[in-house]
Amino acid sequence: MAERRFGVGYALAPKKQASFIQATLVNLASERGIDLIRIDTDKPLTEQGPFDCVLHKLYGEDWRLQLKEFSLQNPQALIIDSPESIERLHNRISMLQVATELDFKCETVSFGIPKQTVVYDAKIVSASYLESEGLKFPVIAKPLVADGSAKSHKMLLVFNKDGLTKLKPPIVLQEFVNHGAVIFKVYVVGDYVKCVKRKSLPDVTEENLGKLESYLSFSQVSNLNTCEKNDDKYYKLMNLDDAELPPLSFLTDIARGLRRAMKLHLFNFDLIRDNRVGNRYLIIDINYFPGYAKMPNYESVMTDFFWDVLNKNDKGFESLQKVSCEKEVRMLVGNKGYGEDEGTLPVSPLKREEKENTIQV
Repeated sequence: MAERRFGVGYALAPKKQASFIQATLVNLASERGIDLIRIDTDKPLTEQGPFDCVLHKLYGEDWRLQLKEFSLQNPQALIIDSPESIERLHNRISMLQVATELDFKCETVSFGIPKQTVVYDAKIVSASYLESEGLKFPVIAKPLVADGSAKSHKMLLVFNKDGLTKLKPPIVLQEFVNHGAVIFKVYVVGDYVKCVKRKSLPDVTEENLGKLESYLSFSQVSNLNTCEKNDDKYYKLMNLDDAELPPLSFLTDIARGLRRAMKLHLFNFDLIRDNRVGNRYLIIDINYFPGYAKMPNYESVMTDFFWDVLNKNDKGFESLQKVSCEKEVRMLVGNKGYGEDEGTLPVSPLKREEKENTIQV
């Protein structure tokens, strides 16, 4: 009897497809009995296949309904991942709040998230407003919506009150923490965890803060281009070789906790080391289905993942046992509601604890 082959249908935007669906991945998967098949988004999903698994990164109500109908007709097929689970990561407030819900216990390392607040009305933002929210200059201004679009990646590092005039709500103002100009990008593929180092925003000293221009624009913290800097003389990026990776066991515990809490198989999270406390780390961003092609040996990692989920070797979220611990209580603030005309996602007004705690991992 011939060995059974599995069909994995993929529905990705053209740019994502070009970067992820490489011949090396297709060939390696095929050798393991897994056929990667492009889904024609111009045709109903239910008329295509058969698929043992649907891998996707498309959005919109029509696609959501197609996935729902496909699941009803093919209850044994896997959907990676659920649109409802992915949606949480489209909002930079709910995105990081999940990290405050993790339960871990460790005596040597702690982690948390930066202080942050959401702003819907630019008129209320001032230096005194920042102070009332427990923030001070510099702060990072990020679009509230994180949908992968170019607009959602446009950010500002604001150095003083003059920079506040450049804000375009709805935005999230996030505490900027000096972190040695290095960001740790942690890729998660099922149970697999891989951490890589990338250059990041340079540290800002109190001495230099008063000398800087009002703001610095950039697109992604780990992709800071020279042309995006206001003045190169203020920014000296450290040698990546000097940065020690966080303990793998620590990263694995966080990854498993996030995976369980978010009910996602494919994501990465960005981590920085707080210069003020050497063994304290902050999660600053979480992304669904990131650029895995940048990850070393991504072809074998993804093929192993497909094999595991298709052969039920990945025991999923049920195998991730909770451990009791004392967790951080950090609530996030909203101020006005949200503008429907801006196409933003709603964020319920939340309270913030004035006293900052940390999650002990």
